[in-house]
Amino acid sequence: MKIKKGDNVIVIAGKDKGKTGTIEQTFPKTEQVRIDGVNVKTKHQKNKRTRSAGQILQISTPVHVSNVSLMEGKKAVRAGYKVETDGDTKTKVRISRATGKKI
Repeated sequence: MKIKKGDNVIVIAGKDKGKTGTIEQTFPKTEQVRIDGVNVKTKHQKNKRTRSAGQILQISTPVHVSNVSLMEGKKAVRAGYKVETDGDTKTKVRISRATGKKI
């Protein structure tokens, strides 16, 4: 996956198309990401002890990584990799395919 925790993304498909947010958590095995404020589900939780009230929780659930795209400014961009060499050390950095800038 070319998307990491903390990236700003835009949803490009599904019921939340056009919404933006930051990645809260990634799930590499299932290729899904959880985005703050996107794909929100309502969960009714019972009381845990007697004489305490139950509650209704708003939980953001994972979205498949193919339905989101990285944002650079206000545009959706594709991510790529570039290997930079400094003498003997090589580092792999993410770049924007459109502009070639580091992400």
